[in-house]
Formats: sequence, structure tokens, C-alpha cells
Amino acid sequence: MKVAALRGNAILWTTKRGYRRPAVDDLINSIRDALKGRDACFSAVGLCVPGLLDEARTRITFSVNVPALTEIALDDLVWRALGRKPQTLHVANDSVASGFDIHATRKLPGRLLVLALGTGVGAAVLDDGVPLKVDGESPGHIGQFDVTVEGDPLIGPDGGAGSLEGYIGAPALRHRYGSDPASKIRPSDPPIRALAKSIRICHAIYRPHHIVLAGGLGIRLGRILHPLRQMIEKDLTSIARPGWTLDIGDSDFHAACGAARLAWRSSVSLTPSYDQLMKWADSHQPPQSWYEEGDQGLSEDIK
Repeated sequence: MKVAALRGNAILWTTKRGYRRPAVDDLINSIRDALKGRDACFSAVGLCVPGLLDEARTRITFSVNVPALTEIALDDLVWRALGRKPQTLHVANDSVASGFDIHATRKLPGRLLVLALGTGVGAAVLDDGVPLKVDGESPGHIGQFDVTVEGDPLIGPDGGAGSLEGYIGAPALRHRYGSDPASKIRPSDPPIRALAKSIRICHAIYRPHHIVLAGGLGIRLGRILHPLRQMIEKDLTSIARPGWTLDIGDSDFHAACGAARLAWRSSVSLTPSYDQLMKWADSHQPPQSWYEEGDQGLSEDIK
């Protein structure tokens, strides 16, 4: 779990806590522990969540990597952790939050593809900072791409054959390499071959101008970035954009900072949503007597 506090665009502090498949109380206690001794009076809170959200964006309906969060009211989780409800709560897909932070700090023009490689695998596609949405905030579930590597077939944690997450998600890497997999992984290994295959597919689907690897593993793949690009480029589809770039993130806190930026933007938005306008209209209904009087109270010139 990672926490970042921002004031405007300035990062005040960051901190992180580790866990594996936590219970809800573990998450709440981790947040409290991370905030201990710090000013926790926030006007807006951004919350990154792993998994599928309901239409109202208030609950997770399915989470492979943190199943304890399924069907938990997210605003209640934040209230229990902070001891109060923030003025603004913005629930974000962690990959989209990472993408938003990378776009905000690097100002990459055109279409940006961010692959978040951590406990699970996720992606964000942003057009000049605006997310492409296919399922909720997600551009699709890239972690579930079937990228079966010849000689190393597997079934991923979602039950699907050859899923990218089954090759390069954190649990799979720990099983394959033990501790510190980023320092042991080689370009010829199945996880990197699967990653290259998934990026080749993304070139055909999304045609990104820029690709950035984020997440706990992604930002640590700099030493194999050149051979990874060579694997992607070999006989790559001709519809890939000329001059596309491949890079890595530079922080463990892209998702946390991105969620904070999205929450802050939501709190200062000057354009009300349709739902906000309807709520305002309902709360400002004129008295029923106005309708009953008809036009009797109108002046002659207005008539």
C-alpha cells in the first residue's frame, strides 16, 4: 500500500506499507499506521482500487489480488481509516491513476499507454491526458491477455490460459525467481517474452505514441529496456506509429500521486455534472403555490 499527500501539484510526502492478500482490517490499520504522526486533515482523498467497480463506483465487484475488498463500501473504508469522511472522495483505477500522474509530470503528447506491473497487471490509455474507457475506467483487461509462451504454458490467477498476469504478476515472479525478481529476470525469460508479446498486441489495438512501464516491477526494468524494445520491434505490425517510444516510470508512487491529483481536480472542478445539476434543481423547487396560481402573478408586460 502506498500513500502520497499533495498540495496542488506539490508532493508533500510519500510512504508505503507492505502486505499480501490482506483482510479489510489490515488495510485500515495500514492506512492509519501510514498516517501516524502526520497531518491527516485532507479536503480530498483519492483511492486506488484493484479490480472491477460497480456502476456507481462505490464498491469493488471482483478483485483477483485483494479479494477481501469485494463488496466493501469504499467510502466506509476511508471513513474508518481516517476517522471522518473527506469532502471529496475520488475512486480511481490504479493503472489510470498511474497514467494520469505520468502524463501530468511528463506532458507526453498524443496517445500514452501505461502498463502497471505490480501485484497484478493493468493498463491505462490516455489521449493527451484523457483516459480511453472500455470497461469502467479501464481500456480493457490487459493482464488477462492470452500471451502463451511456447514451452511455458500456464493458467493465470483469473483462470484464463496464458494470461500476462500469470507470467509477470508479483506472485508469479516470486514463485519463479524468489526474492528481488527484477534483478534476476533476463530478456529471454518467459515473463519478458510474454510482456513483449502483450505490447505488440497493444500496438495493433491502441497505436500508442508513447509506452511507459510503471508499477513496482515496471520501474525496475530499465536494464533490459533495450532488448525488450528489440523483441517488440521484430516484424512489428506496420500500423504501429512511427517514432513510438518505450520508457519506464521513475517512482513507486505514480498511482498514489495520480489518485491524489484526480481527487484534487474533482474537488475544484468548476463544471457541475448532470447529476449535480439535477440535485441542485430538486433542492430549489419553487413552492407548489406558484404552479397553482398560474400566470396571475405575472405583470401585464411580461404576459
